[in-house]
Amino acid sequence: MRNSPYIYSSIAYTISASWPINSHPSDIPAAMAATSHSAPAAAAAASSSSPLHIVVFPWLAFGHMIPFLELSKRLARRGHAVTFVSTPRNAARLGAIPPALSSSARLRVVPLDLPAVDGLPEGAESTADVPPEKVELLKKAFDGLAAPFAGFVAEACAAGDGEATTTAAAAGFSRKPDWIIPDFAHSWIWPIAEEHKIPYATFLIVPAAFVAILGPRRENLTHPRTTAEDYMVQPPWIPFPSNIAYRRRHEAEWMVAAFRANASGVSDMDRFWESEQHPNCRLIIYRSCPKIEPRLFPLLTELFAKPAVPAGLLMFPDTINNDDDTSEQSFVPPAIEWLDKQSEKSVIYVALGSEAPLTEEHVRELALGLELANVQFLWALRPPSGDRGSNDGGAAVILPDGFESRVAARGMVCTRWVPQLRVLAHRAVGGFLTHCGWGSTIESFQFGHPLVMLPFIVDQGLIAEAMAARGIGVEVARNDDGLFHRDDVAAAVRRVMVEDEGKVLARKAKELSDIVGDREQEEMYLDELVGYLQRYK
Repeated sequence: MRNSPYIYSSIAYTISASWPINSHPSDIPAAMAATSHSAPAAAAAASSSSPLHIVVFPWLAFGHMIPFLELSKRLARRGHAVTFVSTPRNAARLGAIPPALSSSARLRVVPLDLPAVDGLPEGAESTADVPPEKVELLKKAFDGLAAPFAGFVAEACAAGDGEATTTAAAAGFSRKPDWIIPDFAHSWIWPIAEEHKIPYATFLIVPAAFVAILGPRRENLTHPRTTAEDYMVQPPWIPFPSNIAYRRRHEAEWMVAAFRANASGVSDMDRFWESEQHPNCRLIIYRSCPKIEPRLFPLLTELFAKPAVPAGLLMFPDTINNDDDTSEQSFVPPAIEWLDKQSEKSVIYVALGSEAPLTEEHVRELALGLELANVQFLWALRPPSGDRGSNDGGAAVILPDGFESRVAARGMVCTRWVPQLRVLAHRAVGGFLTHCGWGSTIESFQFGHPLVMLPFIVDQGLIAEAMAARGIGVEVARNDDGLFHRDDVAAAVRRVMVEDEGKVLARKAKELSDIVGDREQEEMYLDELVGYLQRYK
């Protein structure tokens, strides 16, 4: 676009495309009734109102971008025009740019160039590209997207008057956006939304329990928390018994840090609060559902004084057989070839996500623990924190001497991309050793695998505790500082894969999979979400 004060390009996206990314009950009726309008009314509004133009903008982490893109695709399938905003490299890595454009596309990608920041590696556009200590600089660069995003919104508003039109094309991207759906990090979103009179709905990809322990600003002012111990007890604004508290100091200390300003000049909590408190933020959407967290939706609606709306778990029904590049369907990844040779339910899949703060000591103890467990395993190994961004397979260098040769008959270590959904869906996989990121945990729900849990930061400790309480996983024992020993890894793996306890865990995991795998219910959550978007715009 000529004379534009910002740099961006718009690329149409067909909603059938996939991306080559390893992503690393009785209270239910009350929970669904917690918002100020009933779910049936919301669903009726969704089916009877005109299509919306929705601008979706996630934080620069694949654990955020992937569910945001999945939500975008599902909204687009319902006839709404969805603009997905990210940076050029992330858009390409998500696989969101198909080889051909479609004139009937409902989902487009708008890449915004990420500003350079001193100390941020060249080409770094996601948290997967930087070590944990440089994520603060990525947030500083992310804040530099406020101006180009404001320019994009201004041009989008100028292109249409916001009125419904008669043709499908005109009713889409040529009209003023009806909604913006940002992430937690957009502390600067509200002036843009206010200027153009556009409501926004913050989408949180973490479990509702994590937002409950964070709480709103007013509760934190009334009940200030300054030490790790403060986060190791249930907060006073949760009025019922629960296990919503951190058990280990290293997890609680991460929470303390989230309330402090970082190199970006803003704390993570202030980012969320600045956005959430503004009147233009009319809804908070959660990647969760009352079936998993039944008592929390009414509570969060009350705490934040706006509807807490479940989007469902956004499981991936269409990507199991083509989550690798659609242009390379004949290619079978080495991990899948290896799994094809293993017996049913014999392999534990090991993956700790793309952003876990792994050290060389963590990798060594995990490797030796897998060796001691004497079970078959497939390990998707990413570089430790200090080696982020290399992505050259160098993670194998830090494995114990001789490890790969000693376990060659029963284990495989993959240091490059692994198609996680295809692995978890494979008949040979019988368990999942995970960091308990919410995305990976949801994927385990989909395939009913029992878990060996090794949480590190953010919401992972809360998730691990909740999964243990449900009886679908066991946690690797570790000390209060988060260190673990090879013997503890081996013991946890054998409990799940070898001992009789594993059969009980697997049965309960399958029962949970049957509950949350109700596709009609998942679609209902999305219909109800659209209803809220129609009613609150």
